[in-house]
Amino acid sequence: MLTVTDLYSLEEYSRQRPDFRARALAHRKARQVAVGDHVMLSFEDRLTIQYQIQEMLRIEKAFEAAAIQDELDAYNPLIPTGRDLCATMMIEYSDAEVRRQELIRLAGIEHRVYLRVQGHEPVFAHADEDLDRGDDTKTSAVHFLRWCVSDAVVASLRAGSQFIVGIDHECYEASTEITDLTREQLIGDFV
Repeated sequence: MLTVTDLYSLEEYSRQRPDFRARALAHRKARQVAVGDHVMLSFEDRLTIQYQIQEMLRIEKAFEAAAIQDELDAYNPLIPTGRDLCATMMIEYSDAEVRRQELIRLAGIEHRVYLRVQGHEPVFAHADEDLDRGDDTKTSAVHFLRWCVSDAVVASLRAGSQFIVGIDHECYEASTEITDLTREQLIGDFV
């Protein structure tokens, strides 16, 4: 969990931003997984969330304690706890009308995203905990996902078992094997 003391002030962030941004974006890139042509998962951790908060505070020019705490409260739940993985899922269609139609077709997709480690049953994500991002007729273009993973699954990951992320929605089926670089990043999220 991040606290106010983990954040740069606006002035200090302005000075640190070029280096911090480059480091955070390279780190985020190693934690991104495309699932099919239209879904991107960005696995979050302390650094990716700190970057998001710093950028939000910068954009909003927020320096008051309450505003800073609001950002911390909004984004801290996306930091893995050591027993789970967290990701932001983005459904990406460049044409606005196509996106609108697809978000209707893909209603419920956020509940059909899974991790599968060889030798274990798939683990489906918990989507948008405490948030209302979709309904029975459409979904949102952005969702926050959490996978609670057993000790046995973590042990298999560390032993090098095949690691796949996928979606098995009736209108969108795709899966991707996690690369070694991303695997190492994600294994680091477990205690």
